[in-house]
Amino acid sequence: MNSTVTPLVRFLFCGALIFCACRNDENTSKMQKKNMHRSNPEKDYLEAVIAMDTLSTETYKRVIDKHDSLFKIYNNPVDPYLHYFKGRKYLLEKKRDSAIAEYQKMKGKRLNDTIELLKTYSILSQSFGDGLLVESGVMEKIISAMEVAERTHSPITYRFYDLLAKAYFQNQNEKASFKYSGLYYENHPYKTHAVVKQRYYDISFLLASRLGDDQKMKFYNSKARELAVKIGDSLAIARSYDNESQIYARQNRNEKSLQYSRLYLNYLKKHNNLNDIAFNNLATSFIRNKQPDSAIKYYREGIELEKKNLFKKRKGLYYNGLKDAYVLKGDFARAMEAADSAYTIELRNFQAIEAVKIAELQEKYETEKKDQSIQELNERNKLNEAAIKQQRWTLVLLTLIFLSIFLFFYILYNQQRLKQKNRLLKSENQRLNIEQKLLQTQLNPHFIFNAIANLQSLIASGHVEEPVCYLNSFSSLLRGVLEQNRKDFIELSEELNSLNNYIRLQQMRYVGVFDYQIIVDEGLNLEHILIPPMLIQPFVENAIEHGFRLISHKGMLNISFNKVNEMLSISVDDNGSGLRSNDVNKQKKQSLAQVILRERLALLFSSHEQSAKFTVNDKKEGHGVIAEITIPLIEE
Repeated sequence: MNSTVTPLVRFLFCGALIFCACRNDENTSKMQKKNMHRSNPEKDYLEAVIAMDTLSTETYKRVIDKHDSLFKIYNNPVDPYLHYFKGRKYLLEKKRDSAIAEYQKMKGKRLNDTIELLKTYSILSQSFGDGLLVESGVMEKIISAMEVAERTHSPITYRFYDLLAKAYFQNQNEKASFKYSGLYYENHPYKTHAVVKQRYYDISFLLASRLGDDQKMKFYNSKARELAVKIGDSLAIARSYDNESQIYARQNRNEKSLQYSRLYLNYLKKHNNLNDIAFNNLATSFIRNKQPDSAIKYYREGIELEKKNLFKKRKGLYYNGLKDAYVLKGDFARAMEAADSAYTIELRNFQAIEAVKIAELQEKYETEKKDQSIQELNERNKLNEAAIKQQRWTLVLLTLIFLSIFLFFYILYNQQRLKQKNRLLKSENQRLNIEQKLLQTQLNPHFIFNAIANLQSLIASGHVEEPVCYLNSFSSLLRGVLEQNRKDFIELSEELNSLNNYIRLQQMRYVGVFDYQIIVDEGLNLEHILIPPMLIQPFVENAIEHGFRLISHKGMLNISFNKVNEMLSISVDDNGSGLRSNDVNKQKKQSLAQVILRERLALLFSSHEQSAKFTVNDKKEGHGVIAEITIPLIEE
């Protein structure tokens, strides 16, 4: 019984409205409204609808009744599920038109969503069911809806499989009916539930009956009754009696067949659920049992019940049964009347079927005609597409030719422009080189002037040997400087050699005034490091000429070369009088030398996207000036 209770409990929680008891007091109504607003999501309602497949017939009726009363509390006319359950209520009351009208009011949020599919299924399920041929138009609608449900993975796809199984059964296509019955059962969310299994066994019994397989009829009816008892579905139990009657009839056990047919009809009568087929089956059992009067009575009741259902097509089997009963009784006149009525009904139904077939043939002809027109249009479209394609390729080819010509002239123009630009750059480069040479030579006359002044001082002193020695050193230094002027960069060793010659010449001029030392970092290779010529000489000259001239203590000049972060750092440190002197001429000369040096460094290193700089400041502690020069480290 647990498998029955689980969907019931789930259904309770889904809507808080289906299985709850309907009290009449005001507090209960308020609570029901509150639950409905809290449990209003579409998913909950859909689960509730699917779970109803697991209810027995009697429970299903109670659920619909209680649901109808609860929805009156929450009467939202745009709620699609309100219309769905109202439609189910009308079907229980045998008001088919009202039910369809309610189903048509259902509106989904988007095309082909679950609400729209449930609406389509509910309407299509009322399009047939009288046991006659299902028209092709209805079949096409069912198949189309099933394909949409499959494509969208709808949770109610199994219902369309069930609908197709019924339609094929009525169209005498047992093979297709069996296929879709299996798909219905396999795809049902509650296929393990007893009610769903019992229904599947009922369908399998009908198919076995059609195929005349007695063993399968007994097997499936036994399984169906066993599950009907398990779930307490009295209608399903009664239906198994009707099935049992058919089995006994096939075994020629007519009394047993009559007994079970009576049980089935009495149950339907007791529960106000009569149908004309039940009358027909009971009347047929009376004929087999040689009781024509009873058979005539129930055939006529079946005919009257059939006439009340305006939506069902008339069937000739009742009149055929009446004919057999009157023949058995010996009343051939009435038997002839019954046979004539049966023939009239069968002829009308046959004509209706033929009309359907003619309509199908006409539709098929129109379809083929349309297909032929479509084919002709497709061929024309192909020809047009080929012409358009050819025109498109011609246009593409012309465009490519135009672009090629344009690109050719553009490249030609660009080459001329680049050549002109290269000529300009070459001229600019030559100009910069000349400018650099000129700036470099600006230092040399300044140095030569100072050197000659030193020589004059020595000659004026009256000593002969010293001027001669000085002159030799000066001529050697001057020759080296003139050779270096042709170069942008020289080896560090050359620069140190020239620097040593220059400082020794100054020491010969200023005897005993200062000492010096040059310190080179061990990591620097003197033969491979490149440096602009005469770069340090102006700073050394300033230290000697202006820093040591008026001091009372002995001067000291320290020159150092170090490698710092891929840069060459040069320091010129003296302990002279510093920059605070009020000698205006001295300041002008130093300023001119620094301007020239900045211009020179800018010309040498700007083209390589490198930076070079220098600073000259008084020392923070003690006397003197420190000049710091930083240039890129260039190696051969």
